[in-house]
Amino acid sequence: MWEWLVPILIVVALVVIIGIYLWATYNSLVALSARVDEAWSDITVQLKRRADLLPSLIETVKGYAAHERGVFESVTQARAETLAAEGPAQSGIAEGHMQRALKSLFAVAEAYPQLQASQNYLQLQHAVVDTEDKVQASRRFYNGGVRELNTKIKVFPSALFARRLGFREREFFEVENGAAISEPPRIQF
Repeated sequence: MWEWLVPILIVVALVVIIGIYLWATYNSLVALSARVDEAWSDITVQLKRRADLLPSLIETVKGYAAHERGVFESVTQARAETLAAEGPAQSGIAEGHMQRALKSLFAVAEAYPQLQASQNYLQLQHAVVDTEDKVQASRRFYNGGVRELNTKIKVFPSALFARRLGFREREFFEVENGAAISEPPRIQF
């Protein structure tokens, strides 16, 4: 008499287990997506902070090395490019340009001992270096979150429904042409 109840209970138990799994997976995808969004926000805050520091740094260095116009123009252009970048791909390209421009600016500053002794310059240089460290930390955190989210979207069985629920893979924040920024800048006087 109760023989028909056992298969129904098994089916109900399977449906409940699958439902709990889908619910847990969906919630973890939402949490990972929010973490990636937060990490990207941290990157943009640090990039903006650095962009806000650069005009003061440029003006300080200009006072000592006014004839280095090309270096100042490249930093100004890289700053504008960083502020205008949208998304990880454009930001990565802008970041590569910014790194090269900053290396050139600091190389120019090293040629002027009076500038190196200026307290204002030293404070600005320290603030820019500190911000660079924060950009790198934010970038690592963002890329770690992107890696986790992309992996969760690709693995079975969540790959079966993650895209249908609106979850998409995210771009990593990578500096364009990393080898170029590792080379020392070339400054001619």
